[in-house]
Amino acid sequence: MATTYLSRSISAGNLKKWTFSGWFKKSSNGSELRLTSSSDNSSYDDNIRFNSNDTITIIFRNAGVLTTNRKFSDNSAYYHIVVKVDTDQSTVNDRIILYVNGVDERVNGYSTDSLPGQGLTGYINSNAFYIGVTNPSANSNHFNGIMSHVHFTDGYAYDASAFGETDATTGEWRINASPSITMGTNGFTILKDGNTITDQSSNSNNFSLGGGTLTNTEDCPSNVFAILNAITPSSNNNRAGGTRHFNNSGGYDMRHSTLAVTKGKYYAEFYIADMTGGFTIVGIQDTSQFDDYNFMTNSSRGYGYRSDGTKGNNNSSSSFGNSFTSGDYIGVAVDLDNNKIYFSKNGVWQNSGDPTSGATGTGSAFDITDNYDYCIATSSNDAGTDQITDVNFGNGYFNVTAVSSAGTNASGNGIFEYDVPTGFTALSTKGLNK
Repeated sequence: MATTYLSRSISAGNLKKWTFSGWFKKSSNGSELRLTSSSDNSSYDDNIRFNSNDTITIIFRNAGVLTTNRKFSDNSAYYHIVVKVDTDQSTVNDRIILYVNGVDERVNGYSTDSLPGQGLTGYINSNAFYIGVTNPSANSNHFNGIMSHVHFTDGYAYDASAFGETDATTGEWRINASPSITMGTNGFTILKDGNTITDQSSNSNNFSLGGGTLTNTEDCPSNVFAILNAITPSSNNNRAGGTRHFNNSGGYDMRHSTLAVTKGKYYAEFYIADMTGGFTIVGIQDTSQFDDYNFMTNSSRGYGYRSDGTKGNNNSSSSFGNSFTSGDYIGVAVDLDNNKIYFSKNGVWQNSGDPTSGATGTGSAFDITDNYDYCIATSSNDAGTDQITDVNFGNGYFNVTAVSSAGTNASGNGIFEYDVPTGFTALSTKGLNK
């Protein structure tokens, strides 16, 4: 949604009592990202937004402003944001309530806490709804990331518990995909099933695509896919595409998945977008041996397929398969039930590998040391020219480009360019819990 927004013209509804709920996964930090906004057609803009310092602000007719103390900078997870408004409440602190992942932010306090007077009307729900942008006359502050299950109720104020609940086993806040809520005249539910902007409540309050391109992704609140970790000490790279894009612009560097695994069978694909004059490695590494300024294969539990066609581990390399370069797709199949790893180039398993061979390990690149937490990773050396690698952990995109012709996937979890070996699955929360 980097330049994308949604809009719908409306007749004014309840301007004092409403609820906004949605699940949001940020692809970037450090800039203002609007979730929703509405104006009085002149100079005032009510909105809910992430700020450039990763706090959250709610603006209500400039007479009500809430800004959180907490910062929300995790690009690997969804934030469930609920804003409950009822300005008729006699207690001032009850007039606007913000929940993030089920937590009432009044518990954590606000850096700015200026609430509206009793009975004051705002501009959200007045003449138009905008999702993912400042009032389009400004056409700025577009939301960059993924939105899912966006609800609005007109004249009804709901707590976060109407839209989510705490998992009794894991303690995580999880989605209620079919909340029991009353929508009111201007209420709507969009982005519930894929990228549909047709209202999925009974109101038929459909939205229009105001600008940009709205794309569908496998990533959703109930199945979060791995991305490349954005929290790193290195300053050598730029990040885009939901941190599925690794641009190494200085020396040795490495990026690893946000999810780590000890057991199970997982598959991922890397697209070598630009490797001019440099060197790239794709593989796995034990989380305890991360070194963002070095090749993963320099460590004892780092295992990789190198662009010169060799395989590497523990600072040594040996003959393995074909070399690869810009324009090639590299597949990784890691079998931590049998402690084997396999690599493919453009759909062909190198060294005549057979990831389905189990304990036999036909064509496996390495026997992996057991009982460690491994991330799927990539390393590169820029050699004076940017090295660009895009990864698809199963959400169906390399950076922001969809797979061109999806292969088969018996697990039903994730979309990949090439066939997923039988018994393997995507690196996602659903894959971890299969």
